[in-house]
Amino acid sequence: MTLDRAIQAFAAHLRDERRASPRTVAAYASDLAGLSEFARERQPEAASDVAQVDLFLLRSWLARLARTHSTASVQRKVAASRTWMRWLRRRGIIARSPADDLASPKVRRDLPTLLTTDAAKEVVEAPALGSARGARDRAILEILYGSGLRVSEVCDLDLDAVDLSGASARVVGKGRKERLVPLGPPCVAALRAWLAERPALVHPVRQTQDARAFFLTVRGARLYPRAVWKLVRDHGALGAGRADLHPHALRHSCATHMLDGGADLRAIQELLGHASLSTTQRYTHVSTEHVMRVYDAAHPHAKRAQVSRVPKPSPRG
Repeated sequence: MTLDRAIQAFAAHLRDERRASPRTVAAYASDLAGLSEFARERQPEAASDVAQVDLFLLRSWLARLARTHSTASVQRKVAASRTWMRWLRRRGIIARSPADDLASPKVRRDLPTLLTTDAAKEVVEAPALGSARGARDRAILEILYGSGLRVSEVCDLDLDAVDLSGASARVVGKGRKERLVPLGPPCVAALRAWLAERPALVHPVRQTQDARAFFLTVRGARLYPRAVWKLVRDHGALGAGRADLHPHALRHSCATHMLDGGADLRAIQELLGHASLSTTQRYTHVSTEHVMRVYDAAHPHAKRAQVSRVPKPSPRG
């Protein structure tokens, strides 16, 4: 089997059998397409027969990537090649997986961007109401911070998935796993205000709009992730002076503020849709950092300068 056909078969497996999201399938296909292109250039026999892909080819490919890509990006490509080649081995297409011998580069994990509760409130309330766009932006910011949704989950939200009377929404997360998230009173109020303005956002020529999507662009189409990133950045700069703000920062802030308020880690895991509790546990470190900053700023003992100790004179003999 050629390398390209092996990649196409794996993508079909992810899409049809694993039912992975289109974004996941596209990410794997893109990563492995880079390997295919590299193999055609450096080792044509491997491009013609995937069984000829060896550890030397994989390491050479990753070494080239390391010159221009971040450590996290290279690590993702290592993971993609491992998953792909293990699948090929299980299917009997190759005898063994040379990708298992690859070492993953160490990635330094920075603490996620975090807003204070006051700053989060200022960002959420930054959109000017009185227009369809303002009501929409306010509702999006409320559900990002109030319920900790991912950008893709906000964009994929349908009208029939939101129950305002029950203050909840059905969200489809990673791996197409569905979960029920609560909506706080401010979020419910913002969503109601948006739905009242929603009919105003239509295509300027056709006068049509997406009949299923909960959130729309100004042209009546389903909202897309880049638009959410832009509105969060704009309102972050306006509301809290944070032009570097991104949607995931509101999700991080939601989880950390819940933890500070006494929420159980398991409950936060369910709310955010994390598959592993270890992912949620990152927020304990964020919370600890927050506590230390507050302590350093507020506690008198943290501020007190060290008193120099004068050595006692030695006794005379």
